[in-house]
Amino acid sequence: MMRSTGHTDRIVIIGGGISGLSSAFYLMRQAQEQGRPIKVTIVEAADSLGGKINTLRRDGFVIEKGPDSFLARKLPIIELTRELGLENELAATNPAAKKTYILNRGKLHPMPPGLVLGIPTEIMPFAKSNLLSVKGKLRALLDFVLPKRLGTDDESIGGFLERRVGTEVMERVAEPLLAGIYAGELRKLSLRATFPQFREAELKHGSLIRGMRANRKAGTAAQSRMPAVAKNSVFLTYRNGLSTLVDALDKTLADVDRRMGTKVKAIYRVEEAVERISGVIAQPQAEAQAGKKPGGIADMQPEATPRYMIELDSGEQLAAEAIIMTAPAFSAAELISPHMDASELEAIRYVSVANVVLAFDKATFGLEFDGSGFVVPRTEGRHITACTWTSAKWLHSSPGDKVLLRCYVGRSGDEESVSLPDEQLKALVCKDIEEIMGITAEPLFVEITRLHRSMPQYPVGHVENMARLRQRAAEKLPCVWITGAAFDGVGLPDCVRQGKEAAKQTLHNLTYCE
Repeated sequence: MMRSTGHTDRIVIIGGGISGLSSAFYLMRQAQEQGRPIKVTIVEAADSLGGKINTLRRDGFVIEKGPDSFLARKLPIIELTRELGLENELAATNPAAKKTYILNRGKLHPMPPGLVLGIPTEIMPFAKSNLLSVKGKLRALLDFVLPKRLGTDDESIGGFLERRVGTEVMERVAEPLLAGIYAGELRKLSLRATFPQFREAELKHGSLIRGMRANRKAGTAAQSRMPAVAKNSVFLTYRNGLSTLVDALDKTLADVDRRMGTKVKAIYRVEEAVERISGVIAQPQAEAQAGKKPGGIADMQPEATPRYMIELDSGEQLAAEAIIMTAPAFSAAELISPHMDASELEAIRYVSVANVVLAFDKATFGLEFDGSGFVVPRTEGRHITACTWTSAKWLHSSPGDKVLLRCYVGRSGDEESVSLPDEQLKALVCKDIEEIMGITAEPLFVEITRLHRSMPQYPVGHVENMARLRQRAAEKLPCVWITGAAFDGVGLPDCVRQGKEAAKQTLHNLTYCE
């Protein structure tokens, strides 16, 4: 039945990363448009908002310790940028640094023009490239005549690419490009959850290459909906770093309650919560003064008894009619497993990665860049998985007389280097860039950021798994919406989209209640 008008719904968002902040932003906006009162509380384990987004501004440098940009073609983050009044803060990549390289047998080779997500859409540049053997190129061209696979079952990205364009293209070209997004292994990652456009291209055009060529043309036509700064740039960021977005959301959400530096210990359904009320109320006064905060259920009138009580590790209890959970899958599984089967979340592995940022004096650097960086196939046996020539790719990121590099370490099956001591990790990275690029200059400084268990790995069948999980949650934990990077995309635009969807779904669910 419909919830009575005038009731203030209390919504708790678990996680203050970009998914949680987007959820809060759109909850407040949509509730205001609908004229309905809500109270939103964000619970974040860290002492600051933003999750993995972390911009360091130092000595004239703009250094990203987490993600460094987002795809310009994905509109949810563009729309949020506009709604926050940040469109003039957007920054595009340097048009003079469009080249990207792939390491192959110890040497850097430019990616052939027309390469889209590792798939060749222009045949002549692909045929002339030294990245592949003649046999590998001929195998890739068989895609034009191979029949499309029947059926609707999911498969791995690696299996799909080997089937369509062969092992060489998959391992030497597509793997370092695509796996880098997830720090994963293509033979284990779900095609449907990561690059469903590949399968759609095969089904619609009978050929992956033909389909990606058509998608490329369609993408060019769609640029009319993008801001001017995005029309000639694949990636975007903000002039003062990605924390610009977090800061703007933080300011806009000034009226939203926060519980920072504390974790959710447990979630109780209303029946369980009511049973706990007497214990909460009966706490000795001395214990309450020592830091325990009954709050939540204990202070509610009977007619306002909430659906859930959320217990924090600080001892505080929060009452809620609805919960949006944006925590990592392993944390979310711990919280919901007492109430329902969470095996789908438990099946999502996480990979640890590290970013090693090196700053140099240009006068001693001894190298000019003509591109934005390079990626490294796992078959090369290097410690780094990619290197962005940051000061060349993003002109705002470095003073004119300095050079900034950002190297990536760690991927599925190769995470040991991430946990090495700083000096040892720095030495390994410097050895790689010396052997690959000939850089022998001593860095002015080095910034190392370790992101342990930060990259969710979508297994084959992931989309179906998440659909089953949400259906079960709707029955066992009504008005609890689980979302975030573990579900439907790890990029910032995907997280923003999921936050907006979570807000809409939560308000809809709250409209009808028992």
